[in-house]
Amino acid sequence: MKDKVTAFLDKYNLRTDPSVRYIDLVSEVGELGKELIKATDYGKKGFVRTDETVGEIGDCLFALFALSYELGVDMPAALDVALAKYERRFKNKGNCGS
Repeated sequence: MKDKVTAFLDKYNLRTDPSVRYIDLVSEVGELGKELIKATDYGKKGFVRTDETVGEIGDCLFALFALSYELGVDMPAALDVALAKYERRFKNKGNCGS
């Protein structure tokens, strides 16, 4: 996935400052939240996946990969670090919370 995103960013000359990428990520997560609220009628009904929800998840992934690209962070390595942290928490406290 990273290669797809970096190729797209390079193809269209979309490199930018990480702070701009962060703002874009926050915006996309907000749009996902809006879609989830709409899909569940503010939690009044069960969630049913829609094409819009899938698209918003995709937008969030793109924004996160683009941010990691600008920061020089290896996404699989970052995920491994996070999973190890959650594994330790679960082992030590019985849950993954901080």
